Amino acid sequence: MFLRQLTYLIALDRFRHFSRAAESCGVSQPALSAGIRQLETELGITIIQRNRRFYGLTAEGERVLSWARQTVAALDGLRQEAAFAQDVAGGSIAIGVMPPAILVIPTLLESFRAAVPALHVEVKVYSSNEIVQLLREHTLQLGLMYLDRVPADGPFEKHALYAEEHVLVAAKSMSLPAGRVFNWKDIENVPLCLLSRNMRSRQLVDDGFRQAGVIPNILLETDTLELLHAEILKGQIASILPLAALPERTGGESLQTRRMAGFVSPDVGVVRLSQPNSTALLERLWGVTQSLELADIYGAAAAAS
Repeated sequence: MFLRQLTYLIALDRFRHFSRAAESCGVSQPALSAGIRQLETELGITIIQRNRRFYGLTAEGERVLSWARQTVAALDGLRQEAAFAQDVAGGSIAIGVMPPAILVIPTLLESFRAAVPALHVEVKVYSSNEIVQLLREHTLQLGLMYLDRVPADGPFEKHALYAEEHVLVAAKSMSLPAGRVFNWKDIENVPLCLLSRNMRSRQLVDDGFRQAGVIPNILLETDTLELLHAEILKGQIASILPLAALPERTGGESLQTRRMAGFVSPDVGVVRLSQPNSTALLERLWGVTQSLELADIYGAAAAAS
């Protein structure tokens, strides 16, 4: 059994297509297919359902895929460990972040680079549930997400960075009901743009409306913060967002914010897969997160009117 066969299997599961998987691995389609068949022969099982096309993995194939991911991740860790031992100034890590926390990433990376100056980081945006799954698959090494979405019985370690607060936010030019703290019924008719329903932040907002028996006036839903920010700043539409996700810090000249009465948000923090053979790089970065306290920057604070 060769490592490249396991790499072929992981690529095939990712792209669900023989030729695209082969292209990603830098080999021909016949070479990839032959490698998968050789793996099946060596293990004595059928791994993929196929005719002329890829139809998915068999039940046995799913189990082999899980081992393949762990094996490849372990080897990558070994390579990185060796490189890190030679040059402690560098290394590479993949981080998944939920949209409401994307503006926290520069602060987090600043602390990481203080410890590892030549650190290479890949950051991608996912929902909290997707981050959990990608950590399990060793696709990500760290996640920045709502900690209440981390399975209590899962193989994860977590560290809280701040307790979040959601606020109603709008441009100063937009007319809002009077008051510094709003009840949900106060904004029943306010036009809103909100994050997509698969995002935990949006689910918390929906819970607030549901408990108040309010049907909100939602005109836009998106998983892109930049679009929400652009719509808010135009002055025709408001949003309900975490303080950490505002286009400008609370009190900015172009924004007005209002607290939402009774809104309770879960902690936001970093998560990693708990494993016995973690790399020296990940251990160092995890140690950095333990010393971080971001509550004063991104946590609950008095919302300016």
